[in-house]
Amino acid sequence: MKIAVTSNGNDLSAQVDPRFGRCDHFIVIDPHTMAFDVLDNKQSLDLPQGAGIQAGKTVANANVDVLITGNCGPKAYMVLERAGITIFTGASGSITENIERFKKGELHAAKSANVNGHWM
Repeated sequence: MKIAVTSNGNDLSAQVDPRFGRCDHFIVIDPHTMAFDVLDNKQSLDLPQGAGIQAGKTVANANVDVLITGNCGPKAYMVLERAGITIFTGASGSITENIERFKKGELHAAKSANVNGHWM
């Protein structure tokens, strides 16, 4: 299993970035070993629109099973859902704290986007 977490830094002590499409990085973690890789999200930061879609493709291409983030808009949610990725929204705190919450079953999967799209 691989988990992607939106992050404002490049290690497990970083805070969850509440933004999905315009987060700084994705930390991709094996929750069993806590080994991780950092995916840069610079390609989405300056897009006038479509950042969520592009970020969704980045996460899907990393073959993750789960995404943990603060917020996820409708277009990004659709891309992630179609890729078979389970989405957990409302996250805050450190990456490590959220992985531990996930392992304990304290996070609940989103049933839909939790913010409106910017161009809808």
